Amino acid sequence: MGKVIAGMTMSLDGFINDRNGSAKHLNPDFSELLEAFSFKEMTKETGAVVMGRHVYEMADPFLWANEDYEFQVPIFVLTHAPPANYPKENDRLSFTFVTDGIKSAVSQARKAAGHTIVQVIGGASTIQQCLNSGHCDELHIDIMPILLGQGLKLFENIDTEKVRIERIKVEETTSIRTSIRFKVTTSPGR
Repeated sequence: MGKVIAGMTMSLDGFINDRNGSAKHLNPDFSELLEAFSFKEMTKETGAVVMGRHVYEMADPFLWANEDYEFQVPIFVLTHAPPANYPKENDRLSFTFVTDGIKSAVSQARKAAGHTIVQVIGGASTIQQCLNSGHCDELHIDIMPILLGQGLKLFENIDTEKVRIERIKVEETTSIRTSIRFKVTTSPGR
């Protein structure tokens, strides 16, 4: 089976969105990021995606879930209740709404991905659950040189007595973005 990699962009002061819930200030280089070698390799190696319902709904899924979306793979959306309507799927891009927890979402994504990577692309709660449950092999954090002062922090609600990280790579991904990769290990309960 392939790795499970969780990733998120955050401000230098640790926020993944601002006080209004917007992440737009964290992606001024998005078009440059889409052209970065490491981003293209990551999307090419990804066989399935896990995302939370909030990330799924951040932009209208009926607009972004199309042939141009960078992840043309099965997407597993962690939610309490599936929506009434699903976006259009194609022979590569599909949606499964998982209502029975992170373990089930990751398990289904691993099965769909086979020997390729499962990307967990957020939100914060989904990544926290993935880390705390021991279902994450690597954590990729992109740091943007911006201070938001307030907002949502990714590393709240982490069981710091169980989750251990070890830096494995630092890279300047775009002209302003620094990417840090960590190996994640989870020790057994306390």
